[in-house]
Amino acid sequence: MSIGREIRRRAKLAVPPLIFLLVVAYFVWNATQGDRGLRAYASRLEDLKAAQADLARAEGDLATWERRVAGLRPNHLDPDALDERSRAMLNLSDPADVVVPYGQGKRLY
Repeated sequence: MSIGREIRRRAKLAVPPLIFLLVVAYFVWNATQGDRGLRAYASRLEDLKAAQADLARAEGDLATWERRVAGLRPNHLDPDALDERSRAMLNLSDPADVVVPYGQGKRLY
């Protein structure tokens, strides 16, 4: 009987540290693997960098289009922009232009 009591006594002494270790393991796992853990943070940083690159590209496109549209405003008409748009709409070229034909289905850009 004394062996059984000794085993029970040691088991009772081992339970609180074991529970503490399980709780600590749970929080450590969630800190690294959970929805708001370190891996999720790294993934969000990558998404942020991609979104910032998209924003920079969109701002560049916006600036380009704003310059082109500003050149076509009635109060400030840019002759080059007007010439470009008129040639594109009429599908004409200047006699001094050099025209390089390319094959069907092969785009230049």
